[in-house]
Amino acid sequence: MKARITLLASFALTAWLVYAVPALAHDNGEGLVGETNDKIITFFSLGVVVFFAVLVSVLSWLQSTLEKRKDQRKATAVRDIVGW
Repeated sequence: MKARITLLASFALTAWLVYAVPALAHDNGEGLVGETNDKIITFFSLGVVVFFAVLVSVLSWLQSTLEKRKDQRKATAVRDIVGW
């Protein structure tokens, strides 16, 4: 029974996609910004690289800040136990 439902669902999805693809390809393959050339590809790729570099930097800074807060909280707990 489960195999029949999976087969029917995959067939319905395939049939839907067959009709959806030509509807999206009406402009001879031009993208949202017009004709794609080397300059567009280069700047998009550079944007992706810069985005991930900034993302890693910001997330590393955030983790460092949170680690410092955790260490301060631990130190406060130890001082309360020891009494210094």
